[in-house]
Amino acid sequence: MQTHNYSSNDICSSCIHYLPSDPSRFLVAKPFEMAYSGRAQRPISSLLKQLKTSHSYSSWTRCNGFNGQSMFQSNAISRCKAPSFRPTAELGWVLGFSHACRRYSAEVGSTEQVGLIKQLRERTSAPMKDVKAALVDCNWDLEAAYTELRKKGIAGASKKGARIAAEGMLALAQDEKVAAVIELNCETDFVARNEIFQYLALSVARSALTMDALPKLLSESATIDLKLLGEMNIVLDHPKLTREITVQDAIMEVAAIMGENVKLRRGFALSSANGIVSSYLHTSPQPGLGRIAGLLTLESENGGAPTEVLQRVGSNLAMHVVAARPLFLSRDHVATKTLEAERDILKTQAAASGKPQAAIEKMVEGRLRKFVEEIALLEQKFVMNDKVNVKSVLEDLSKEVGQQIKVGSFLRVEVGEGIQRSRHMDRS
Repeated sequence: MQTHNYSSNDICSSCIHYLPSDPSRFLVAKPFEMAYSGRAQRPISSLLKQLKTSHSYSSWTRCNGFNGQSMFQSNAISRCKAPSFRPTAELGWVLGFSHACRRYSAEVGSTEQVGLIKQLRERTSAPMKDVKAALVDCNWDLEAAYTELRKKGIAGASKKGARIAAEGMLALAQDEKVAAVIELNCETDFVARNEIFQYLALSVARSALTMDALPKLLSESATIDLKLLGEMNIVLDHPKLTREITVQDAIMEVAAIMGENVKLRRGFALSSANGIVSSYLHTSPQPGLGRIAGLLTLESENGGAPTEVLQRVGSNLAMHVVAARPLFLSRDHVATKTLEAERDILKTQAAASGKPQAAIEKMVEGRLRKFVEEIALLEQKFVMNDKVNVKSVLEDLSKEVGQQIKVGSFLRVEVGEGIQRSRHMDRS
């Protein structure tokens, strides 16, 4: 192997640097100086081993060299006089080994790197290792790293879609005449308590309330079209969600941040033509959110009843809906199929008593009346005064305002009802 002898005055032992004005003049790093000077004869393989096993963060980065070859440049560059000689083939091969060395931006200092990591963590809530990896891959470009994390997160969120999401929050938005409630689900109550998740739920509920198609949906049924809602644009004003985006894309983005399956399960709305909409939220962490919602409309004959009085009684009745779980509005609204199924059960139970047939018939009818009183709203005992039923409460309200007041419709919604949970979730 050819060697070159030169004095220490001609060599910088701490860096290697390419001088564009004269490709034959460059600065040689200390390891290469030892390999090619007359004072040491170290094989190329030992230098490669040293480069592979080095873990210093001030390691070499790639730069353009002479004659199209790759060279190494230290983060701390010193310019000094270099010997005038052509490199050997072996030196060019070593300098081309830059892919074995870890790359770090010479333009971003360690203090700035820490600041960028902190900013991206606060913006995305992603794990530290993912944040740092994204910044390194994007050469410490904050916006590019943010985009990269979003791509990875949304791709991961789509894979989580098959997991059971039975936790979450109900979000309610309403005015005097219309109310909309949506159920946003997640996998754990920990995420349900997260402020980003709750902010999204409230934003979606407010969007549902302002839907152009809401009157049409209300004339057909109380159910909101989720596809139509998912395609709506909403303007998010949260430190980690600040832009205009569709509802569905916003849900996917929050799923990526939370690391869980997040889905919009259902939505309902109620409206009143000649009265008010009253609501009550149970287990409410903040206004507009809860785990159980009760809604009902109070209608007056001519719409002239005092709103304050209607709201006072309406709020109590909405609370009653949550507590008493009515299935039908009145005795007349109970489905015939439901009555017949309950009658068959009661007959079987009464027959086991061994009493005469006439007595059995009376027992069945008496128990059936009690069953209706338990499932029909107007027949239920009022939870705030069990000496009267809901029908009596409405009669007293009608006398107070001087006109007939009736319940137009009601709704009770609970987070996760009807979702088949896994055994693991039940144990937890």
